[in-house]
Amino acid sequence: MKRNIINIDQDKCNGCGLCIPNCPEGAIQMIDGKARLVSDLMCDGLGACLGHCPQGAITIEERDAEAYDERKVMANIIKHGPNTIKAHLVHLRDHGQMDYFKLAVQVLNEKGINNPLMAEKGGSMHEHGGHSGCPGSRAMSFEKPAAGQADDSGSRPSQLTHWPLQLHLISPMAPQYQGKDLLLSADCVAYSMGDFHKDYLKGKALAIACPKLDDNQEIYAEKLVSLIDEAKINTLTVMIMQVPCCGGLLHLAKNAVAKAKRKIPIKAIVVSLQGGILSEDWV
Repeated sequence: MKRNIINIDQDKCNGCGLCIPNCPEGAIQMIDGKARLVSDLMCDGLGACLGHCPQGAITIEERDAEAYDERKVMANIIKHGPNTIKAHLVHLRDHGQMDYFKLAVQVLNEKGINNPLMAEKGGSMHEHGGHSGCPGSRAMSFEKPAAGQADDSGSRPSQLTHWPLQLHLISPMAPQYQGKDLLLSADCVAYSMGDFHKDYLKGKALAIACPKLDDNQEIYAEKLVSLIDEAKINTLTVMIMQVPCCGGLLHLAKNAVAKAKRKIPIKAIVVSLQGGILSEDWV
């Protein structure tokens, strides 16, 4: 059967292994110093591993492949304990793969293993499927001081104009993104730079993400495409740290720009661990 499945370019892969813990099915293993797909039937083709490859070695392709087998995936995942089981169930739930989700729960029941999602606060999976009213996800806009009121010689005002910021929480259709210049920043950047607000955030809408630790990054790609095509952002500036894993965020942004119907300029800014600018280029 033809279906979507990941492809790992062995020439680009440097063996960093960042993709392995970010495959909810355990379908990737390190073999002879390279990341490899161990079995077609264990890859669901949703691409949760994509944003975690700093080399851009992982892509999604449509080809002849064995059908995905949730039972075999669960047999492998169960060996790794409740945290891995939970991550897999969340992955299926958040991508609307409810037939596979139900089958995974059935396998747990057959083996007498507790569903870790049901164990959270004694609730059901539906209670933990969204943000549950978290105030951090509520949209807000902030009034900024009029021109001339800010004093750069003393205390500097924040240049943040809206909330939320985390890429999982934002809505591409929120008014704060419409027709704006977007700054997509790795989480650590603002903590490293003393003048982040004054020099880079001012006048821009902001979204933040961590290319190493965030789950479900395929959703990030979808949101970036929506920001380009639907919110019609003018430009996209991506600020990342100099560490290798941070390159995944730039790779994700480039893929989104390539996939979008509208074409917009994209700038890449690389920040040193001490907060200096190592490079700033339109890419």
